Amino acid sequence: MESHEHHKETFITKYIFSTDHKMIAKQFLITGMIMGIVGVGMSLLFRLQLAWPDHEWPILDALLGKWAEDGVMTPDIYLALVTIHGTIMVFFVLTAGLSGTFSNLLIPLQIGARDMASGFINMLSYWFFFASSVVMISSLFVENGPASAGWTIYPPLSALPQAIPGSGTGMTLWLVSMSLFIVSSLLGALNYIVTVLNLRTKGMSMTRLPLTIWAFFVTAILGVLSFPVLFSAALLLIFDRSFGTSFYLSDIMVAGELLTNQGGSPILYQHLFWFLGHPEVYIILLPALGISSEVISTNARKPIFGYRAMVGSILAIAFLSFIVWGHHMFVTGMNPFLGSVFTFTTLLIAIPSAVKAFNYITTLWKGNLQFTPAMMFSIGLVSTFITGGVTGLILGDSALDINVHDTYFVVAHFHIVMGLSAIFGLFAGVYHWFPKLFGRRMNKNLGYVHFWVTFICAYGVFFPMHFLGMAGLPRRYYTNTNFPMFDDLADINVVVSYFAIIGGIAQVIFIYNFFYSALRGKKSSQNPWRSNTLEWTTPVEHVHGNWPGEIPEVHRWPYDYSKPGADEDFIPQIVPMTDEEMATSH
Repeated sequence: MESHEHHKETFITKYIFSTDHKMIAKQFLITGMIMGIVGVGMSLLFRLQLAWPDHEWPILDALLGKWAEDGVMTPDIYLALVTIHGTIMVFFVLTAGLSGTFSNLLIPLQIGARDMASGFINMLSYWFFFASSVVMISSLFVENGPASAGWTIYPPLSALPQAIPGSGTGMTLWLVSMSLFIVSSLLGALNYIVTVLNLRTKGMSMTRLPLTIWAFFVTAILGVLSFPVLFSAALLLIFDRSFGTSFYLSDIMVAGELLTNQGGSPILYQHLFWFLGHPEVYIILLPALGISSEVISTNARKPIFGYRAMVGSILAIAFLSFIVWGHHMFVTGMNPFLGSVFTFTTLLIAIPSAVKAFNYITTLWKGNLQFTPAMMFSIGLVSTFITGGVTGLILGDSALDINVHDTYFVVAHFHIVMGLSAIFGLFAGVYHWFPKLFGRRMNKNLGYVHFWVTFICAYGVFFPMHFLGMAGLPRRYYTNTNFPMFDDLADINVVVSYFAIIGGIAQVIFIYNFFYSALRGKKSSQNPWRSNTLEWTTPVEHVHGNWPGEIPEVHRWPYDYSKPGADEDFIPQIVPMTDEEMATSH
């Protein structure tokens, strides 16, 4: 693989149909950012509706047209916005922003490979993702409006095109988009697995892999095992909608007409969906945890605490994530004994998660902390991971869950533990590896402003929601004015919406910082964070094949920071071990 005399690349082969993993990572990141702007924009629109349900907003009239005549939202479009917001954030921003961007960027660089196992499949993975994004966005413009059955798309609402306006063409486009997305994820994941197993450089044993690579590797395995199940769920739903089958339908009446469907069960769909849905939470979360392991160790100038325990916890989380899906279904009429089994496995998964949290805190303890923006977001992730995880104990217990199921308590829990932790991990990764992506540094002061406003607003939005949920406020209601018992809660919704709007606007700082720095930022040195991993041994200018000469050989694990007796407070992986180290390492 020593072919450095590449033919001249054209604009199209370099920037559009590129097979270079570094360029594909940028494509994923920028597409994910555009989808993120759409997803956050939608949440701000429905926050306006929730806080001031009867107020007329000219902006709604301008953006939503017939769905918000005189600037007041219809219930149909409210549900559609909630649905598409959830879909975009979970799949298009977090899955693609973390796995698509950072698995692509870091796997070849950190294991010492010239590129992914298959550059062509990697390129296909991005273009399937792009196509699925286009289809999802185009569903916003169909006559009856986009899909609206919540982001989980439960039948029978989603299985009967005549049920509500959002069950028509928009729903079909949603299913097509998700099918393309699953193809993209599978192609990417298979590529990541093969690359990690087969293309590691000399000396890079599995126990010398950075925790980022462990996280991406296990995430890819989760994707390969769970995404096909969602694909089958979507396929059966398409059959029910368009070909008259009854996988999910039975004895249903619509507008006074009894349908001929018999024998199906909407609960079957829930089982299939959540069998993907729970591993999906960790498909999003694990890369963020891996990124923060790397950032925290580098910026605490300390070896990561409990490397093997961290690897073990990643593997344990991956295994357990497949046997907890029933905790989403405690109120479906599930046998109480089965509920107690799922309660047990759910509480069990708290153990490896707690191991990770404990290990982060111990790595930070008495470290020589460098508060870069990436470090701030990583510490923010540890905070949200713990606070969000605590409420998971309540929702994981079937007896307690029944009281707050489908209320704002659930919304608060998963936005803090999964949404915010993943977003913070994503920001940490962007700030930390920006020099690797663009050869320039992001503005640090803007990074600090971005962090503090985002962090405060994030808690301001989701913390009060726990109290709304405990008071019994159901989620997905577009207004609560018909329920006098919720009148006292209206002020909380106003506070939440103010925080949401400020937090949304704060992301403009990040977008400006990102694009300005990419074009005009301060040029970066080769190893700006004085880090040990292999990606910082490649030249700042991107070269095809990553290293201009030989691929470096690895002699040590990636976390040799502040080693007693060493001249520097970091020893890169390519530095051979001394005789003393050899003697003490066995």
